[in-house]
Amino acid sequence: MHLTLSPLPKTWIFDLDGTILKHNGYKTEAGDRLLTGVKEFFSSISENDMVIIITSRSEEFRYETESVLRDSGIRWDKIIWNAPCGERILFNDQKESGLKTAYAVCFARDQFPKIEMEIDTDL
Repeated sequence: MHLTLSPLPKTWIFDLDGTILKHNGYKTEAGDRLLTGVKEFFSSISENDMVIIITSRSEEFRYETESVLRDSGIRWDKIIWNAPCGERILFNDQKESGLKTAYAVCFARDQFPKIEMEIDTDL
């Protein structure tokens, strides 16, 4: 997958289980495990961008979850706990310049995709 993005600051919204961490790993003896490729992708996100993580996990798992993310080098600005387990639907307007302001990336559980990004300063 290839994304051509503007140089503007962005908001990244990630599901947690099956997207960043192995699905329901926190419910197993082995515990949470970062998916392959996630750390590298997160390191490419600008410090000027906002990172929001959404999870159906109960807030009772906050300490353990945040510890795993922190220890794995994953930064975030906000985690939303107790979200419904159904679809996540994003609405956004398009800028008058034509800049597309919303993307959706949906992929197989526990299979973080290879995403190439480029910044187009003409956007």
